[in-house]
Amino acid sequence: MRGILKLKILLVIVLTLVAGILLLPTLIPDLPPWFTKYIYRGQLKLGLDLKGGVHLVLKPDLDKALQNQLENYLRDIRQNLEKRGINFELQREPFRATFRLFKEEDLMVFKKEIIGGLKELSIESEKREKDAFVLVLGLSSEREGFIRENLVNQLLEVLRNRIDQFGVSEPIITKHGKDKVVVQLPGIKDPERALRLIGQTAQLEFKLVDEETQTKININTLVNVLTQEGRIKDLHNIEEWRSALKPYLPPDTEFYFLVEKDRETGQITRSPILLKRETLLTGEYLRNAQVRIDPNFNEPYVWIQFNERGAKIFEAITAINVGKRLAIVLDDVVRSAPVIREKISGGEAQITGSFTLEEAQDLSLVLRAGALPAPVKILQNITIGPSLGKDSIEKGIKAGLIGALAVIIFALIYYKISGLVAVIALILNIYYLIALLSAFQATLTLPGIAGIILSIGMGIDSNVLIFERIREELRLGRTSYSAVFQGYSKAFWTIFDAHITVLITSLILFIFGTGPIRGFAVTLSISILVNLFTAIFATKIFYEYLYDKGKELKVSFLSLLERPNFDFMKYKRIFGIISLVLCSVGILGFFLTLAGRANLGIDFTGGTLLYLKTEKPPILEEIRKTLKEAGFPDVVLQDVKGENMLLLKIKSERETLTEEVNRIVSALSQKLPELKIQVLAKEEIGGVISKELQKKAIFAVLGAVIGIILYLSFRFNLYFGIAAGLATFHDVIGVFAIFYMLGLEINLLFITALLTIAGYSLTDTVVIFDRIREVILKEEISGDFDALINRSLNEVFSRTIITTLTTLFGSLALLFFGGIVIRDFALALTLGFILGTYSSIFIASPLLKLLHKGKIPELKKAEEML
Repeated sequence: MRGILKLKILLVIVLTLVAGILLLPTLIPDLPPWFTKYIYRGQLKLGLDLKGGVHLVLKPDLDKALQNQLENYLRDIRQNLEKRGINFELQREPFRATFRLFKEEDLMVFKKEIIGGLKELSIESEKREKDAFVLVLGLSSEREGFIRENLVNQLLEVLRNRIDQFGVSEPIITKHGKDKVVVQLPGIKDPERALRLIGQTAQLEFKLVDEETQTKININTLVNVLTQEGRIKDLHNIEEWRSALKPYLPPDTEFYFLVEKDRETGQITRSPILLKRETLLTGEYLRNAQVRIDPNFNEPYVWIQFNERGAKIFEAITAINVGKRLAIVLDDVVRSAPVIREKISGGEAQITGSFTLEEAQDLSLVLRAGALPAPVKILQNITIGPSLGKDSIEKGIKAGLIGALAVIIFALIYYKISGLVAVIALILNIYYLIALLSAFQATLTLPGIAGIILSIGMGIDSNVLIFERIREELRLGRTSYSAVFQGYSKAFWTIFDAHITVLITSLILFIFGTGPIRGFAVTLSISILVNLFTAIFATKIFYEYLYDKGKELKVSFLSLLERPNFDFMKYKRIFGIISLVLCSVGILGFFLTLAGRANLGIDFTGGTLLYLKTEKPPILEEIRKTLKEAGFPDVVLQDVKGENMLLLKIKSERETLTEEVNRIVSALSQKLPELKIQVLAKEEIGGVISKELQKKAIFAVLGAVIGIILYLSFRFNLYFGIAAGLATFHDVIGVFAIFYMLGLEINLLFITALLTIAGYSLTDTVVIFDRIREVILKEEISGDFDALINRSLNEVFSRTIITTLTTLFGSLALLFFGGIVIRDFALALTLGFILGTYSSIFIASPLLKLLHKGKIPELKKAEEML
């Protein structure tokens, strides 16, 4: 016995020292190099919501990538035909091109020598028309398949090059599904600049200005007429302009805007300009790009240098187009259109325009790193400013300390010396938890902090179970040591079952969750495993040590309820009706929510959520009026009292929302400059992502309930599993009903709260079911199921109330001190903990009787079920 005890003590000491080593890099970032090299260097990372930064989900435009690839081949074919002196006509269409050749020998040369070696192209059709041979070309199926498979990988490579040059530490750039990319840039100080760098396609093209058509149709007058007639809804949408102007333009001409800066006034102007559709040269031939300063005007510009092939193409273009204007187009915007005065040799050019020094540096960076293979759509954009992250940390720590202090004071007063043991176990629990998170180099998020705070309340539940068991053994007349060891033995399987059910919930949350919610699941899962060790193994060592040393032990606790004898089953019908009404409201609310008739968060609807800081308290009516004038009538505003903070929400099913956000911020800054609005954080979620999140949320809740039913069916019997599952569903749908009736927002954090509630409710239900099994096995009550349940509930009633109180300490601390970001999350938890306690007493047990048709079942001992 003594030797085993020493090994146990040694194990706890060793684990505590190892945990300390794991924590050192997190607590002391500037450790000596030898420590990080030879011992350990892993750190606990802060998530974007705590450290600030950017989280993006990007999707490349596949259609544009296919079109760009085809254009590259067409340019080479056209140059080859001109070099051979072959007369031809070329007509471009989406994803295909039609060539007209007028001699049969030219047709043979075209098929055999010009496109014969291009396996990437295929002849889709070939026919004879009067005096011409007509061929329609498109990308081959093999080439198209290759582009589809490799587009995301190409995007990843370019993004990595750009972000590496930008100098972001520890970026995360990964593939998401088959056609998306996730980019996370933690701790970045200028999120908007990073967003521009990532989202800018940097497609550089050189095209000739179509002066003839421009003069013929008088493009400036035509643009003014279309604007006055209201035929253009979004004046900044180039595609809308092109669609409206298509009837007036030749097939080989395309509409653009020339963006210039007036050197005297500094004002940015946008002028209509028509260019030839054909691209003469692209940025793929670039060798270098640097920022230089124009000595005449002291303005920055971007100097570019082509590689050898590009230099030759550029020289040829300028040689045959002297006197014409050559437009430099960057991402569908004409930056300049100078007149070609003479042939330009050497392969150098410059991009001028309305650049600041920072913009010129960024443009040179993206040009060097390479253009994106296609334009990208930002499906999700979560940007957290450093100030909001710092505020979240401070409030999270404050809430955690208050919650922990309340639990500690209660444990010390109620359980005395044993309470002190529980407090030490609780401190060890948090200490090991943070050490393990550091070991896994996990990312701590705001929901993760919430998980730690909740683990404080839930962690002490195991000690409460043990102490209440000890109290029962003392009542039977056992000595203190005998009561302690019997208490640990009898509480073990109850604690084990309760923890496994919560672990199942956490794992399902991790599988179906995204981003910070996964962080919450990881934190909760590790805390459950650590708590099993500290509550059952570590705390027992204290009593074993005293026993081994022959020390006298007096165990005494305060008593909340001395031998309660409530008839819980007497009111089962009343509570059943109340719960039935609540669940009916919840189910109705759920289906109405699916139909869009609820206060759904942008996680599920798509849209924008902005956290705005103002210098003085905002007047909501002024802001609502300003946004309505700017074209945003359906805006939801929430004023955070006492913090000069405003939450602005707009729902939208559009795939990408970046332009809308920029227009909102611009309108508020221009119309209400006295507020000095600052964007602390923003979330933009496109319709594609919101639909994915809806599915994952539903699967997560259903998966948790099914997993729980299966496990409890294995540990008890099928009816116990179904009863626990229905009681859990009751709690989840009950909290949903309350939120729906109050008009509170239903978002991903709310779903996280529901799954946490499910885990908590199960813990309570499993404890009661375990006691029902124990009473059944004693065979002291036969035939009367109501009496059996009443006795079981009364025996664990004190534990149930104490556990609810300690858990509520954590959730109430989050509710009142955790800040606006997780306030609704904390409210859902608080309601759920109360409802979970109610259902485990008044719903789960009556359901058990109903399913067993009033007959007491035959069960095996807990240890025999494994």
